Amino acid sequence: MPLLEPDPAALRPAATAHPAGPSPDRVPDGQASGTPEPLLGDLVALLGPEKVLHTISDLVRYASDASPYRFVPQVVVVAEDLDDISAVFSYAHGKGRNIVFRAAGTSLNGQAQGEDILVDVRRHWTGIEVLDDGARARIRPGTTVLRANATLARYGRLLGPDPASAIACTLGGVVANNASGMTAGTTRNSYRTLASVTLVLPSGTVVDTADPAADTALAQAEPALCAGLLALKAEIEADPELVARIRAKYEIKNTNGYRLDAFLDGATPTQILRGLAVGSEGTLGFVAETVFDTLPLDRHTSSALLFFPSLRAAAAAVPRFTEAGARAVELMDGNTLRASVSVAGVPADWAQLPKETTALLVEFRAPDETAQQAYEAAAARALADLELVAPVASVTNAFTRDAKTIGGYWKARKAFVTAVGGSRPSGTTLITEDFAVPPSRLADACVALLELQSRHGFDAAVAGHAAHGNLHFLLAFDAARPDDVARYAAFMDEFCTLTVERFDGSLKAEHATGRNIAPFLELEWGPRATELMWRIKELVDPHGILAPRVLLDRDPRAHLRGLKTIPRVEAIADPCIECGFCEPTCPSEDLTTTPRQRIVLRREMLRQAPHSPVTGELLASYGYDAVDTCAGDSTCKLACPVGIDTGAMMRDFRHQRHSPREEWTAAQAARHFTAVEKSARLAVAAADRIGDRLLASVTGAARRAVRPDLVPEWLPQIPGAAARRLPATRKTGAAAVYYPACVNRIFGEPAGFHGPSLPEAVVAVSQRAGKPVWIPSDVTGTCCATIWHSKGYERGNAVMANRIVEAAWGWTAGGRLPLVVDASSCTLGIAHEVVAHLTPDNRALHAELTIVDSIVWAARELLPHLEILRTTGSAVLHPTCSMQHLGDEAELIEVAEACAREVVVPDDAGCCAFAGDRGMLHKELTESATSKEAAEVTSRHFDAYLSANRMCEVGMDHATGGRGYYSVLLELERATRPAPDRAAH
Repeated sequence: MPLLEPDPAALRPAATAHPAGPSPDRVPDGQASGTPEPLLGDLVALLGPEKVLHTISDLVRYASDASPYRFVPQVVVVAEDLDDISAVFSYAHGKGRNIVFRAAGTSLNGQAQGEDILVDVRRHWTGIEVLDDGARARIRPGTTVLRANATLARYGRLLGPDPASAIACTLGGVVANNASGMTAGTTRNSYRTLASVTLVLPSGTVVDTADPAADTALAQAEPALCAGLLALKAEIEADPELVARIRAKYEIKNTNGYRLDAFLDGATPTQILRGLAVGSEGTLGFVAETVFDTLPLDRHTSSALLFFPSLRAAAAAVPRFTEAGARAVELMDGNTLRASVSVAGVPADWAQLPKETTALLVEFRAPDETAQQAYEAAAARALADLELVAPVASVTNAFTRDAKTIGGYWKARKAFVTAVGGSRPSGTTLITEDFAVPPSRLADACVALLELQSRHGFDAAVAGHAAHGNLHFLLAFDAARPDDVARYAAFMDEFCTLTVERFDGSLKAEHATGRNIAPFLELEWGPRATELMWRIKELVDPHGILAPRVLLDRDPRAHLRGLKTIPRVEAIADPCIECGFCEPTCPSEDLTTTPRQRIVLRREMLRQAPHSPVTGELLASYGYDAVDTCAGDSTCKLACPVGIDTGAMMRDFRHQRHSPREEWTAAQAARHFTAVEKSARLAVAAADRIGDRLLASVTGAARRAVRPDLVPEWLPQIPGAAARRLPATRKTGAAAVYYPACVNRIFGEPAGFHGPSLPEAVVAVSQRAGKPVWIPSDVTGTCCATIWHSKGYERGNAVMANRIVEAAWGWTAGGRLPLVVDASSCTLGIAHEVVAHLTPDNRALHAELTIVDSIVWAARELLPHLEILRTTGSAVLHPTCSMQHLGDEAELIEVAEACAREVVVPDDAGCCAFAGDRGMLHKELTESATSKEAAEVTSRHFDAYLSANRMCEVGMDHATGGRGYYSVLLELERATRPAPDRAAH
């Protein structure tokens, strides 16, 4: 064991964290060893050890999704291809086991959870192929809706389904649940826009419904299945009353049960299977590939957030806008609006809105200016005589074309589940339900729902797709309390009866049946149609290996089984509802754990008795899986609608693991950083002469002896030393103070680069633009404090945070000049991250500073005054995660577009996870985080590889085989250099 390996017990929850004792749904002690034999041995022999996740940490982190349910699988299989799927199917047949598929895990009713074999079909199942110039797209099931639309946008197209979880949900899940969203309705959803599907049946037969020979092949492979499907079709079509009922049920949004209209719309067995696959929740087969018909991306948008005095008044106005051609009409009641103030960018005065206030988010989308003007005229007519209110100052009740304003409206609307759910009482479980009624009954349904919620003691809140009569609501209760569970059960009984008998509505409009509504399927569809659904399941999956009890369940109390408790965890993470929106942004998603899983694992520790064997095993894995391999970039905070910063929680855990001596040493390094900086630069310079192989060997030995998380590993892509001296500048006449970050004072440019250093380039371009900058002579020994901040060294962080603010205040003459910082992570550190660690006096000084990232300085202050003399052909950009936090990615693109004739931002661009030196401590983290982006970058040649942070550039060099990333400001210097261009790089 390394000398300084931290004690896992340092993160053990305190005994006082279990005030009510162990939770009833805790993982039993007997499961602490993970997957049992012979299951583990069988699957390892069948698939290989790298595809079988079996520790208790693995099983627990896969046991939760966005639903109120929690089922711990026996094993998790990470399938890579169809052979793996077929092998697991065959094994389940032979051993009498069952399988559940999981992709993004954003499902709201337990569809992504299983009690036996859980198969991960996200990690190795991403990719999109654009067909017919964008008219269609072949998309693999692990691809998110957001990622697919990013590619399609280049062709002016998009997918029909647009769920609020598009940032995280995958196309496999969208099809399996027939998810629709804000604008899809009944005409743009998966059922209507899915052109074809490749389906792996429980027997192992693979069906590509687009293949002209598909029916012939299926008839040969599965004659009984084909005959059975056609017999069911004939039986349904022979019953006019049933046909009429089926057609009527799908006039409004409905995802409850199997799509019986597939038998009416499909003429052949494969056409029927295509329809049945939509909304089947993985119970009939595995969706291995989809082909979607895409829709025009109407880029001309006009939107308004209109406020009404009451819910009835808002609901009454909906038909006006749908008749005027609105693409979306979304409803938010007063409680929803008030809860949304927790979302960044939502006006704070919404908290003072009267409870009765209701808002409609109305949006028109047009292909061109003429059509947009016509829609706006129609909207104006629709607004006439409406009873609108403006209870708070931020309300405008006006249509706008401003993209930022419109984006803010949608951010508030899409955050319904997480914002309202995040404000629920601590320790309560959240249930999200949706239903649909005929749009003409919308107001009555809203009023009835709110009354029902209040009568059963639940906080009343409703939102939804008003244009389609589709409403969403939330319930929060304590699953550890039998009386609270009984209250929830009574509500569900009455709600389902109300929806069906009073409104003839759909108990599930777009979230699919799931475990919560399966017991009520017959209430909505009646015994005849429900029995047909059971026969469909038995025909396609006669051995019942796929997703038992997810869509069909004869147990009337099945929805009360497996409800998860939500123990209180660290305050920063306690609001988490486990929605999974954070996961696609997480650099460690495909390596260890995600932000959601880090919280899920922590909650399981809190469910356990203080010294249970399960907690011991979880803690043994948590150090590396959760704490060490968190990049700490906090992009999870940006993705989370309520801003949960799991990165901050991991940094705090790093601090908790530090010994007092480690904290003292880190503080000493901050106090004597001048010596540390000079030593680091000398070491880098010496490394140029020693050689990569020897350095890798030496650092590797040190890592093994001391601790991998303390000793960086030498990488060949680490650049040489920076110049000994910074360029000479004058304070007199300076337009700004220029702060070269310590990383740019230590490291130089990539190997083979010929040109000025970054500090020289910044000074030169600023001078050319008539905005000269001054570099203080005493910058050596100062730092943005990110080194200590990212590692959780609080004492060292406080030392350097206060030093840099005091120095910056002096350099800038009390804030009269802006401070330009040439590394985006350092800009973020000085502008924002240091604040919490400042003394009160220094916090006041900080408030007077203007911190400007060098890219923003170049875009706003320099470019208008520069002459571009030469451009490069093509450039690929790596926007850093710090730039996402700062909101200056647009400036990076603007500067790059001034320097290159073609600028590309990879669709899979994300955090590189180099995170200062974390990519040297755990290079596997950077390699995993950058794999998709690197594949895009290396698929073609670019003339320039540009970014805005030296260590991120090193990380991308490592990922791309040494492509030679450098600052976009170096390219700007070359583009504006007056002398003939003799430099080459």
